[in-house]
Amino acid sequence: MDFQIQYITPDIKLSSYEDKLFKTETVFEFHMLVWFISGETKIIQADQTYVFKAGDIFLIPRNTLATIINYPKDGLPHKAVVMHLTTERLKQFYSTIDLPQNLNKEGSKIFSFDKHPLLESCLASLIPYFDLKENFPENIASLKIIEAISILRIIDKNIDSLLANFEEPGKINLTNFMEKNYMFNMSLERFGYLTGRSLSTFNRDFRKIFKVTPQRWLTHKRLELAYYHLTEKNKKPTDVFLEVGFEDLSHFSYAFKKQFGCAPSALK
Repeated sequence: MDFQIQYITPDIKLSSYEDKLFKTETVFEFHMLVWFISGETKIIQADQTYVFKAGDIFLIPRNTLATIINYPKDGLPHKAVVMHLTTERLKQFYSTIDLPQNLNKEGSKIFSFDKHPLLESCLASLIPYFDLKENFPENIASLKIIEAISILRIIDKNIDSLLANFEEPGKINLTNFMEKNYMFNMSLERFGYLTGRSLSTFNRDFRKIFKVTPQRWLTHKRLELAYYHLTEKNKKPTDVFLEVGFEDLSHFSYAFKKQFGCAPSALK
C-alpha cells in the first residue's frame, strides 16, 4: 500500500495514499477536523452513512464508532489534512469562556461544513508547513488549532455542546448498544470501554444477557446483516463484507457458507 502520513505536529497531519482503498474501524480518542484535498471517503455509522469528496470539511466527534473506507478518485490519491482537537487543548480553550450550565449534549453525529470558506482557508494555510525541514513551532500550531476552534464556534452556535463536553462514557445498556453497533469490527476491550465496562465485566455481562460468547454472537449478527444486503438490497459480496465488519473477502465467504450453506456469490 502506497500510504504516507506527514506530521507538522502530533495533532496536525497530511495523509495521502494511492492504493485501491483503505479501510479502518475505529473510535477516535479526540475530535478530528478533516479537509479533503482529493479522493473520497465513506463513513458508516450504525444509523447513517456519509460520503465525503474533494473540498468537503467535516468533524468526527471523539468516541464515535464508525467504519471508514477511503478511496482515491479521478486518478488522484486520497489526500486530506487532519487536525486533532484534543481534550487537553479544548479544556485550555474553554477555561476562559463562560458557558451555560446546562449545555445540550451532542451525540455522535458527524458534522459537515460543506466547503466553508473560513475553515478551508484555515486548513489550506497549513499546506506550506508540510514542506518545512525544521520543526514546526508549537506556538504557531496552537494558534492554528485555536483559529479552527474559533471558526467552528462561529459557524455552528451549538458546537460548544460537543467540544466543551469532557465526560467519559458511563455504563450504559449493553443490549441496546450491541444491537446497534455489532457491525463495527472493534476489539472487545473497545466495546467494553464504550459501554462503561472493563473487559472482564463486559464479557461477564455479555454472556449473562446473550447466553453466548461475544465473538460468536458478533459473527452471527454480521452474517445476518450481510445476507440482508445481498438478498434485499441486491449488493455484491465485494461491496458488503467490509461494511458488515469483516476484514477480507475470503474469510467472509467461508463464514457465510458455513452459516447459510451457500457462498454469498451464489445468492441473487
